[in-house]
Amino acid sequence: MSDKRPETDADILSRSIALSSSELKRAQERALRQANARRYRVDLPAHMAECDANYVRLLRLFPDLREKSTQTINLPLQALQAQVQFEVLEKGPYTTLLKVDLQPLQASETTPTWIELVGAPTLTVRIYHDARSAEVAGYQSQSTFHSSYSYPNTRMRQRDEKVQLNRFLSEFLTVCLEYGASSHPVSF
Repeated sequence: MSDKRPETDADILSRSIALSSSELKRAQERALRQANARRYRVDLPAHMAECDANYVRLLRLFPDLREKSTQTINLPLQALQAQVQFEVLEKGPYTTLLKVDLQPLQASETTPTWIELVGAPTLTVRIYHDARSAEVAGYQSQSTFHSSYSYPNTRMRQRDEKVQLNRFLSEFLTVCLEYGASSHPVSF
């Protein structure tokens, strides 16, 4: 008997002479179901709800998105004095590509802030006006995010990278709505 351990249940079963072909097939199907149960699956209704809510949040922060090309919001937080800049990169009849950029207002002389250490987040958001939805199209000059990734992968992305980026946008926009102050009057 070898000390080498077989890799899967199907390998173990295929080496057994007592099993019939139908039993082997059932065991392979069971192994496949178990492998699929461990695979990440996108919760599409929750993801779409997040994107739809992001659309509403963006329009509350930048109500004249179709007419203007930029909007600036100040974030006077205790831990960070920053400015959020919304810049329209592309306009189409049904979609808009928007760049969301966080810029610190003043650099601290003694202790660096987390933005100075890590870098300010920059998001590119694709807004679908006809579907009333907004989805992250790029983050920190990276683009093309798949709905799920096998793990590990060459880019070391999380299995639910796209969902996490849209959730980050949601939380970021919520902070902007709660604590943000526009330097220009906002008309609704």
